[in-house]
Amino acid sequence: MHIYFLQHASHFGPARLADWLTSMGHSFNVCRLHSDEVPPRPGDFDALIVLGGPEQVVTHGWAKREQHLIERTLKSSKPMMGLGYGAELIAASLGAIVSPNTQGEFGWQSIRGNEVGDLDLPARFEAFLWHRRIFGLPEGAVSIGASEASPLQGFTWDGARVVAMHCHLEATPDWVRALTELEAHSLTTPGPWVQSRDEMLRDSRRFAQQAAILDRVMIDWLRL
Repeated sequence: MHIYFLQHASHFGPARLADWLTSMGHSFNVCRLHSDEVPPRPGDFDALIVLGGPEQVVTHGWAKREQHLIERTLKSSKPMMGLGYGAELIAASLGAIVSPNTQGEFGWQSIRGNEVGDLDLPARFEAFLWHRRIFGLPEGAVSIGASEASPLQGFTWDGARVVAMHCHLEATPDWVRALTELEAHSLTTPGPWVQSRDEMLRDSRRFAQQAAILDRVMIDWLRL
């Protein structure tokens, strides 16, 4: 399959997702929206992944084109995934309300997986989160699970053809280092679910364990 990434900032790249796709024999392209690259047409890809972005995304002139592409992909039969800000865009396109959360989640958080959901997720797992917004469950969608701070960490829609999650399963140590350097202001507001940069990077086993979750999600998503 040929996958297209929609990227909103240089430090919110595909990271481990690119390695996974290559290892499984898939090809991909990256549309760098933050560099004003023109979004692809639906005929240019077999599946679409909408990546995350900063708390304040500078959209310029590409926001409407991106939203139009997301809406067209939802109406098609092609798989689509959204992570972080990308998940919020998909939720909004499906009619859900996206709003600020009372607390931000920055770092590793425990997720209670939905055991009767569409994805092969454990009953409880750790995931890397970087968000201060939440969204409602769109009509016809199924929750993937919740954290202590957020009752909805993501959802599937139309089976598992569409996956939207705040979990950044693509995170690698280098990705987190760049993120915490360029988005350090997000960590200045203390809270029970805000970790320090050192704490995020202290245990490399977390990244390996999350990589296994990513593998399960990607297989479920692309099996369609």
